[in-house]
Amino acid sequence: MSDSKKGTVLTCVQPTGQLHLGNYLGAIKNWVNYLDDYECLFGIVDMHAITMPYIPAELRRNTLDCVAQYVACGLDPEKCSIFIQSQVGVHADLAWILGCLCPLGQLERMTQYKDKSKRQGHTVGAGLLYYPILQAADILIYNADIVPVGEDQKQHLELTRDLAEKFNHTYSETFLIPEARYPEQGARIMSLQDPTHKMSKSDPNQNSVLYLWDSPTIIRKKIMSAVTDSGDHIVVGEDKAGITNLLTIMSAATGTSIGDLEDHFDGKGYGEFKQAVAESVVAMLEPLQIKYESLKKDKETLLKIIESGLSNAQKRAFKTMNKVYRKVGFIESKRQNLL
Repeated sequence: MSDSKKGTVLTCVQPTGQLHLGNYLGAIKNWVNYLDDYECLFGIVDMHAITMPYIPAELRRNTLDCVAQYVACGLDPEKCSIFIQSQVGVHADLAWILGCLCPLGQLERMTQYKDKSKRQGHTVGAGLLYYPILQAADILIYNADIVPVGEDQKQHLELTRDLAEKFNHTYSETFLIPEARYPEQGARIMSLQDPTHKMSKSDPNQNSVLYLWDSPTIIRKKIMSAVTDSGDHIVVGEDKAGITNLLTIMSAATGTSIGDLEDHFDGKGYGEFKQAVAESVVAMLEPLQIKYESLKKDKETLLKIIESGLSNAQKRAFKTMNKVYRKVGFIESKRQNLL
């Protein structure tokens, strides 16, 4: 069972630079809704970030910046724990134990591994293959009840559940079987230039991506240049991917239903509609941008937030691992009992 009377929500992201609109509307904005009713842990998984080529100085900078972005987006450190994965340490211990239970073929069938290893070729490291096991450890070590994830992580969550069940069957009941929560409104914010694909920071055409910290001028420019279609009706439709995407964005930004937006813009042109979408995004992001600009300059506050979150994460993780060490037959040390 969870260590708290409240259920536990856990979600983790890599510190890979700026957040974009899809990250916020499809994920973080929904995480904020859990803060009052659950014990929430938000991990910055820097150990995952080194499975692909990277620059150490950028990783350190991006990790700290990720904390600032999280808090600016509404993750109140007084109501949740924001922690850095590598500082907890025992994530790797649990990953090794779970890896000893996981068939190699199950990892080799992972879609993300196949896609990324194909791109990297012979330079691919074993860490990329082991990535889903470390992810499973991230989740199970906190006995999370709910794990908000994107659809692209569904296969990894299924592996996590399989490993939890296998450990419980092999050694006795230890881990909760986590429940995945997939985002609802605004979950699929698409590329502005190719609305058949999700918005992604790795898109070579950066006009496709709206970053949370883009200036109002850049936001307006990107939205005004967004791909639409040859028609003139502002409605959702399978043949109107661009307009559907812009309606989704405006609905999520304003809280107005897509149906009401369709009625409001009935008979109006695409230019006027795009201007309205741009202004709604600018207005939504303005308070976030003000807070972020202040936070990213305040390293002392960011380090205090990390320290506070780490303390709670370590207590939960070490409590779980003391049980795991005992069940798998390891001799406990005094170090393991310090927390």
